[in-house]
Amino acid sequence: MSEQSCYLKPNVQVEPLFAQWYVWSHLIPPATAARNVTERHMKIMDSYINAPAVHASAAKNPKMFGGPFIDYEGTKVVEIEDLRRHTKDKLRSLFDLSVAIAELEDLLRTKATGASLEPLYASVPEGLRGYVELSYDLNNHPSFRLIEPLLYRSPYYHEREQTLMLSLITPDNRPEDLTRPFILSTPRLEDDRSVHLKVPYRDPIVDELFSMKTRPRRWSCVRDLFNGHVSTSDGLQSLFTDKPLKPYERYSGNGVRCRYFGHACILIESKDLTVLLDPALSYAYESEVPRFTYEDVPDRIDYVLITHTHQDHLHFETLLQLRHKIGQIIVPRSGAGALHDPSIKSLLEAIGFRNVVALGDMETMDVGHGRITGLPFMGEHSDLSVHTKLMYLLDVAKHKLLFAADSCNMEPRLYEHAHKDVGDVDVLFLGMECDGAPLNWLYGPLLTKNVPRAMAESRRLSGSNCAQGMDLVHRFGCKNVYVYAMGQEPWLSHLVTIKYTPESRPMVESNKLVEACRARGIQAERLFGEKELLLQD
Repeated sequence: MSEQSCYLKPNVQVEPLFAQWYVWSHLIPPATAARNVTERHMKIMDSYINAPAVHASAAKNPKMFGGPFIDYEGTKVVEIEDLRRHTKDKLRSLFDLSVAIAELEDLLRTKATGASLEPLYASVPEGLRGYVELSYDLNNHPSFRLIEPLLYRSPYYHEREQTLMLSLITPDNRPEDLTRPFILSTPRLEDDRSVHLKVPYRDPIVDELFSMKTRPRRWSCVRDLFNGHVSTSDGLQSLFTDKPLKPYERYSGNGVRCRYFGHACILIESKDLTVLLDPALSYAYESEVPRFTYEDVPDRIDYVLITHTHQDHLHFETLLQLRHKIGQIIVPRSGAGALHDPSIKSLLEAIGFRNVVALGDMETMDVGHGRITGLPFMGEHSDLSVHTKLMYLLDVAKHKLLFAADSCNMEPRLYEHAHKDVGDVDVLFLGMECDGAPLNWLYGPLLTKNVPRAMAESRRLSGSNCAQGMDLVHRFGCKNVYVYAMGQEPWLSHLVTIKYTPESRPMVESNKLVEACRARGIQAERLFGEKELLLQD
């Protein structure tokens, strides 16, 4: 086989890891990684080691899905103990950083009383000296700003712990069978079904690997490329095939083609422009759910748009596989340096993405034969001051499309003002997860002071309900309205914890919105699986 041309199989599942935990946006920036390692990972591992049966029972209970329980068949106490030792040994600096962050916040709570902050710099924990700026807001509430670019260049950035786990999806382990545990609660252990590629995400090998889905290499070259970078060469050859994929057929009409890939992922094509929103794609395998997959993505993606940092929208498993195809990535502007609001631009550049453009509220970017405008995105972040979030208005081929993602329209006057500037839109895509998780579920590890349960429960990761969604439809004069599937696709079970029933409030509210739109003569639908929409001139 050494001279045979090889393609990476379309059913190769790729799991990006950090210290053997599935990567999301808070495991790459050093400060948030430090807090998640110490306040999430270590606590979960300690709990499992002490009571593995409790975890096994909870993992089988659908009502406990998404909780802090390790989900493995059979006991893995020895393996988790080994991982715990490795974590404390290799990531010692992150433990120090986590303590320093807690000490700094305590310092500000007790010593920053409104007087000058300059004397406090001498009391900043040693591990954070030179990495933070202290400040007040106009009401004399103290805070600090992380100098994020310096942290990526510091001993706190553990690039060596970035790896990729590769395995084949087969009829016995399809996502429909829910074999992938929820990403925040279960570390990925090596097994005889997987190939562990030990290179950081920015390594050129990563782009070379995923380009082999469409550009073949001789097996001898493939073998040499991975030599020394995989935990075992056994099984590597099974990831490749001599069968090429069917060539992608670009859209060449005069209008716009919209293809829905699931959740908030939408591919927009005109004859001159290709734009992909919040990429989170399914692999190609036999399934009862019709859907577009990686095979339905063009060889060149002019622009990728990211709406916010949550794990189901900033999806590294997909982004790393598409990186070699992407022209530019447009992300919400940050730079504020808040612990809970890391910069997407800095994060992506640290792991090897180029041409990352940060856009702010009401800023417009010309994109050849189209235009992209960032609109304010409210809510969905538990009332935290998060700036790295945008709705996008795409103006292409005489059509306007608004992607509202998970925005919660809690202040309708905002979009009254925005509409005066941008006008009506033809198509609205909207998330309606109006019963989101509480503050502690996602942001708990970043909190250095306990928040009362009632307070945390009142602050949720929620999107718009029917009334709020219909206000958007009315204000922007929408002709077509599509509600995202909200995580119901089986291939996304590892990203979201929501298992809705027809009686669940988000389903009831989205049904009401669809019915209200149709009663007004507006085309409306809640999406699931594959959907194609053609907008003609």
